[in-house]
Amino acid sequence: MSALLDHMHSQSDEFIGLRRDIHHHPELAFDEHRTSALVAEKLQAWGYEVERGLGGTGVVGRLVRGDGQRRLGLRADMDALPIDEATGLGYASCNAGVMHACGHDGHTAMLLAAAHHLSERGRFSGTLNLIFQPAEEGGGGAVKMMEDGLFDKYPCDAIFAMHNMPGMPQGRLVLREGPTMASSDYATVTLTGVGGHGAMPHRAADPVVAAASIVMALQTVVSRNVDPLQMAVVTVGALHAGKANNVIPQQATLEISIRALDREVRATLERRVKALIAAQAESFGIQAQVDWRPGYAVLVNTPEETAFAREVALELVGADQVTLQGPALPGSEDFAFMLEKLPGSYLFIGNGDGDSAGACMVHNPGYDFNDDNVAIGSAYWALLTERFLAA
Repeated sequence: MSALLDHMHSQSDEFIGLRRDIHHHPELAFDEHRTSALVAEKLQAWGYEVERGLGGTGVVGRLVRGDGQRRLGLRADMDALPIDEATGLGYASCNAGVMHACGHDGHTAMLLAAAHHLSERGRFSGTLNLIFQPAEEGGGGAVKMMEDGLFDKYPCDAIFAMHNMPGMPQGRLVLREGPTMASSDYATVTLTGVGGHGAMPHRAADPVVAAASIVMALQTVVSRNVDPLQMAVVTVGALHAGKANNVIPQQATLEISIRALDREVRATLERRVKALIAAQAESFGIQAQVDWRPGYAVLVNTPEETAFAREVALELVGADQVTLQGPALPGSEDFAFMLEKLPGSYLFIGNGDGDSAGACMVHNPGYDFNDDNVAIGSAYWALLTERFLAA
């Protein structure tokens, strides 16, 4: 498919410029007003039927060709992160404390470039639904769009999405069938004891000691309650207690992140983490309150759609540039909720490896999306559309 790639490379400067414009004006979850307006205006200019405001700031563009009955959904995310950019680039963020540190600017640009190509040259018969989603970074924008009737208004037979991945060679397409990204749940634990003088601990009930014991004991949930062949992560990211070295505080709080790649393991983690915290706290004479907040689901790619996505990748870039069954990742992604409703697949495109600039990990102040991926990513979406909606 060198002709398609060559064409997309020849058109990529416009969309690299668009990507850098979005990067320069990043917007946080549900505040993507400028970005969504830009997306909507482009799609309308290219002949798409456009709806704004799904899920707050989401945009859907629909293009119908021929009399084909199949319906395809392609999704890109638009939101940025609350991070101060440190790249020093000429198009670095102009919004203090906000930056595109995960490449959603690039994901949006790739899908827009494909949208433009398909509107002008697309050879397909059926319905193409382009979904530009807000608030992937913890805001649950996918759920908000679905609550607003996304798939009732724009039914899809399958849905696909793509994310860049630093540490993988630039442009390499990585696919995986089955569980691909982890669930993410969060817990705030409040431990309440009896404060007192540091010199008289026997007159107090020390929540710091209970917290320390809980931090260590939580790892036995992973090592002793979960099948060793399954993935599970329990991370205590924050422990807050007291202000003085001679005062035993009344309270301590823990902030915990819990991840799994299997729905049953996820349920086991919740049950055992809660039970262990309660038992540990009681053993120290401490009261424990657990505020458990379910996050994103396990992202599971369906077999048939992943096999199809592999075929498209192989056709576009050849076997040397495709990983057919990549590793599962412990990060989370709210596209998982769309995949609970519809069959589909979520794939990765390498952002760069080794000492290249594209190897800087996402969610880092020095990260930047690799512009060389605009042509490859958009060509992939264009080819996948034509193959799925074959005329």
